[in-house]
Amino acid sequence: MNCTGCRDKQCRTLSDCKRETFDTSEIEAHYQEHHTQKIVEAAARLVDNGRAGVLSRLEEVIEFTKEMGYKKIGLAFCYCMEEAAKLVAKILKENGLSVSSVSCAVGALAQKDVNNKSELPGLSCNPIGQATQLNNENVDFVIVIVMGLCMGHDVIFQKNIKADFTTLVVKDRTNNHNPIKSIKQLKNQ
Repeated sequence: MNCTGCRDKQCRTLSDCKRETFDTSEIEAHYQEHHTQKIVEAAARLVDNGRAGVLSRLEEVIEFTKEMGYKKIGLAFCYCMEEAAKLVAKILKENGLSVSSVSCAVGALAQKDVNNKSELPGLSCNPIGQATQLNNENVDFVIVIVMGLCMGHDVIFQKNIKADFTTLVVKDRTNNHNPIKSIKQLKNQ
């Protein structure tokens, strides 16, 4: 598949390009599953009818949680972004949501106990511990301030979290956590 190199864009006219390796009827059946349909409908209420681009990402997240009936929100973040996580938690609570916030340092694991090849002293991030803690607390929905989780740690976290989740912020230290900036910069080189 090479959608970025496609010139005819048949899929945008409801015509199958015949390059897919999946059975469309099976995909359609997945969309009819109750939980998936509930998510699709909630997302549509956020973006359809001229609402796309009206709300900030955080406002969208708050509305989405309410549409879905989520009450207990997990907040996974890197300790270097704790101040931002505190603000997000405060805003979520002001909007009537219960928040469980879990730092990447949870469990206080040493580098050598996580990375067999590490010779660094001190603390290691613990994305499996973060996910496990939030799973154990039975959160309904997780906001990942993948709140700044490091590259790779975010992958491990997402593989281990059981609740639905979304990303609010990704870590990009060189671009003030705005990865699209580097994409535009590389385009102009």
